[in-house]
Amino acid sequence: MKVNEDRFLKDLHDLREFGAAGVGKGVVRPAFSKDDVAARKWLATRMSEAGLTPHVDPVGNLFGLADGPSLLLGSHSDSQPEGGWLDGALGVIAALEVARASHEASGPKVSVVSFEDEEGRFGVTTGSAVWSGQLPLEEADELTDHAGVTFSAARACFAEMAGDFVDPTRFSGFIEMHIEQGPVLDTANEQIGVVSDIVGIRDMRITCDGQQNHAGTTPMHLRQDAFQALSAFNTAINTRFRNVVTPTTVWTIGHVTLHPNASSIVPGRATFSMQWRDAEVDRLDRLNTIIRETASEIAEKTGLRVRFGPMLGLDPVAMDMRLRTALEQAAKATAPEKWRVMPSGALHDATNVARLMPVAMLFVPSINGISHAFEEDTAEPDLVAGLHVLARAVSNLT
Repeated sequence: MKVNEDRFLKDLHDLREFGAAGVGKGVVRPAFSKDDVAARKWLATRMSEAGLTPHVDPVGNLFGLADGPSLLLGSHSDSQPEGGWLDGALGVIAALEVARASHEASGPKVSVVSFEDEEGRFGVTTGSAVWSGQLPLEEADELTDHAGVTFSAARACFAEMAGDFVDPTRFSGFIEMHIEQGPVLDTANEQIGVVSDIVGIRDMRITCDGQQNHAGTTPMHLRQDAFQALSAFNTAINTRFRNVVTPTTVWTIGHVTLHPNASSIVPGRATFSMQWRDAEVDRLDRLNTIIRETASEIAEKTGLRVRFGPMLGLDPVAMDMRLRTALEQAAKATAPEKWRVMPSGALHDATNVARLMPVAMLFVPSINGISHAFEEDTAEPDLVAGLHVLARAVSNLT
């Protein structure tokens, strides 16, 4: 098997043209958007040219299937509302190049996948969550994005091309190549990270209902200000987490909606996202209890009502040792003294796929540790190094 570095890089840059935006190499290609659909149609064509059979399932996951049993490689190709050109896309295009090179050399059977909505427009890694059985389709269909669009309505854009769900038993395992999305490899001037495990995540929306009122005539002590409740919650949760979390535990309030969101009106409702990540299930559950107790106590003190949305999330996952060892051996041969074993603090589709088959992951550096931003980038020699590690590992496994 001989991968074509130039072909790989060209495909990666060509994919970026679907939704290219902002400065540098920014991309705006949210799940089920026109650019996302166009990108998947382009990918399907490239899969066909690589000797694979394209297949779109009911939720928009795009597979390029090899004939018969195969190893599955890939990631996702949707982006954050303001994202970079490599997050997910790198793993899909690297998988495509390895599958194509293997087909050209009459090598091992390799299939490719681009999962849909990994970035969480509707939940947490929605496409792979449904395919793996983590999330029933009927429950997924009721999820809504921040604009109130349902998952059911969004996935209708694939109705004409969608077939059945792919049988996972045709795959012997799954390897996902990805950018690190953090500073470890870049700071250490290393090229490759072989993932040991992926942390768990919990995510839900919380709504505080107060009383909308006039901002000029309502005395402060009589207000039921939903934003003040959110502010109090944010301060309290940081304090209450202090003796429970570890240095690697993270939590984020990343999306806030106020109603009616006007300068002269006391907010009557605040809805916000609450997300937390940790490597231990027990700690994730303990943090959930603290979050609910804290929000309820603040609501009671301020005369507001609190509502909790559905709990979404995934448990921590350890990588399969056979696949991981193949990646380690390939990293040692490709980038001697410039690789390491490391955990993943970011969530990936591999977490869901681990319910179905052995999984492993490898990272390449993110310049300055930046991701989920237009500035996201990786040096091309590092991208190519990652491609060679993936190809070597596939060869080592067969």
